[in-house]
Amino acid sequence: MQRWVFWPSAAIVIVFVAFTVIAPSAAESLFGAIQSSIVDAFNWYYVAIAAFFVGFALFVGFSRFGDIKLGKDDDEPEFSRMSWFSLLFAAGMGIGLVFYGVSEPLSHFADPRPGVSGSPEQLAQLALSQTYLHWGVHAWSIYVVIGLALAYAIHRRRRPISIRWALEPLLGARVEGGWGHAIDIAALVGTLFGVATSLGLGVLQISAGLDASGIIEPNELVQIVIILVISLAVLASVLSGVTKGMKWLSVANLMLAGALVLYILIVGQTEFLLRDFVQSIGNYIQNFVGLSFNVSAFQGSAGESWQASWTSFYWGWWISWAPFVGIFIARISKGRTVREFVAGVILVPTLIGILWFSVLGGSALALELAEPGTLTGPDGTVDVEGALFELLRHLPGTPVLTIGVMILIAVFFVTSADSGALVMGMIATGGRLNPARWVRAFFVGITALLAIALLLTGGLTALQTAAIIIALPFSVVMLLICWSTWVAFARERRAYARAERAKFVDHIGEYYGLEVEGPSERGVFGPAPRWMRGLQRRFGLRDARAGAAAPAAPPGLPSTTGTMPSIDLPRAASQAALLAEATSDEQASTADVDELVSIDELSGHDDRDIPEHGEDDPHTAPR
Repeated sequence: MQRWVFWPSAAIVIVFVAFTVIAPSAAESLFGAIQSSIVDAFNWYYVAIAAFFVGFALFVGFSRFGDIKLGKDDDEPEFSRMSWFSLLFAAGMGIGLVFYGVSEPLSHFADPRPGVSGSPEQLAQLALSQTYLHWGVHAWSIYVVIGLALAYAIHRRRRPISIRWALEPLLGARVEGGWGHAIDIAALVGTLFGVATSLGLGVLQISAGLDASGIIEPNELVQIVIILVISLAVLASVLSGVTKGMKWLSVANLMLAGALVLYILIVGQTEFLLRDFVQSIGNYIQNFVGLSFNVSAFQGSAGESWQASWTSFYWGWWISWAPFVGIFIARISKGRTVREFVAGVILVPTLIGILWFSVLGGSALALELAEPGTLTGPDGTVDVEGALFELLRHLPGTPVLTIGVMILIAVFFVTSADSGALVMGMIATGGRLNPARWVRAFFVGITALLAIALLLTGGLTALQTAAIIIALPFSVVMLLICWSTWVAFARERRAYARAERAKFVDHIGEYYGLEVEGPSERGVFGPAPRWMRGLQRRFGLRDARAGAAAPAAPPGLPSTTGTMPSIDLPRAASQAALLAEATSDEQASTADVDELVSIDELSGHDDRDIPEHGEDDPHTAPR
């Protein structure tokens, strides 16, 4: 175990939890002040770095670095392309999509971003585009930054599974010392807060589902009990080592999520939802750049408040989740090229997210447009935690759907906590694939306590504040990872270029570089006049190297024939030699050399004692 990573991280979280439990009111006031300060001072920074990560991911994926393989040159992908896409789909699904599937598009419609106006139909379209911004290319580009650097370090450089090794090209041996510990601490604490935020959202929605079913009204005690019960289930799984059952549970839950979307698509307004899906993709692409750089600069405090609740929160949440998701997608991407990795990781989950929000959010918007006030309160507000259950009330089979959604969220809670504990254990132990059970159990417990602490100090607002705060220091690490990845890939390309040149030089030997000697001496204006060359030779002004003999050229090199005297040119291969080289893997026969060499003014000075064309007696060979 990396004690300089585990114990400092544990101390930070324990102190935070103790403070929030002992003085919840003071903690809530402090968090609110910190959030306001960060949003006021760094709102532009979050937006700028998210856009930068998109640009960086697309550049490395589709530049000359795209051919680099995430593994040894002869490594093949561990998973087929369809299996890999399925695993990326699993990485893209989670509590957040269920929590915000209905509530976010509806919230942007009922209370648009300050400065946005239009007809109800226009606001509905803009609401979906804003949602796609938060869950689309930007989110997955943030994950690409971590995942790509780790995949290169793990599979090509054979390094342990730990965030510090993503910075080895930049920091060198320092990653094994204090700098490496600091990087892993930032990643571990960020992952803790990211997972706790997701679990807190899940608990809020489960309690809202219990209320919608008429089982129990939500309150802090109910939410704490939900966290403890589900965490005990995760703890039992960790201590028993039943990993195969957890994998099957995760697969079954993804199938349940797919069934939910398919059911709503079939029993709902199918034609409208499909048209909405296609149209929303185009609208998202059309407004992508403007939305990416929008910081509500001219909307004052209202704009800052909106950014803190939505865009800044999302960018902070994705950054805090980046180590967790990045390690997962890095592990499953061995043998892929950089281009495949970037394209797959960005496109597949983004399209899945757009489909999810088009069906759930589109259904809610269609209902609200047809019957205003159906899913919103009298004052136009949206019940973020209960919006999904309000939508289900307008679909056939409401009781079954409500129970099914609560099961879906609960299982996402269990699998997220279990996977999060595994990833955090790997970081804390320096990259061990199977951390000790007590280490994983510790992170299950501390994550549950952190989620409880955040709920006690402000609920959803506290969860959003935690994500924004914790992302600030780790964003610096991510920027350094971008720099480190650039350095590593540039070195890789230079190494390949040197190897190719060495192979080329080895093939052509001493002739390397001489294919430009003739053109270089002629210049762009051609050779000097004959009378001038004669004067230069008479008075000793002719460059000595002009008369130096050049090494012989092997077959297969381009001819440098020209108008200059043959003594100034190296021996060059004829077109016949080039054709022979191109069509045969073997060298040209030495017996045919006189036919293959088209320029050889020195052939008249051949040594008569050397056998010609394989003759045994050179003196009797005909001349």
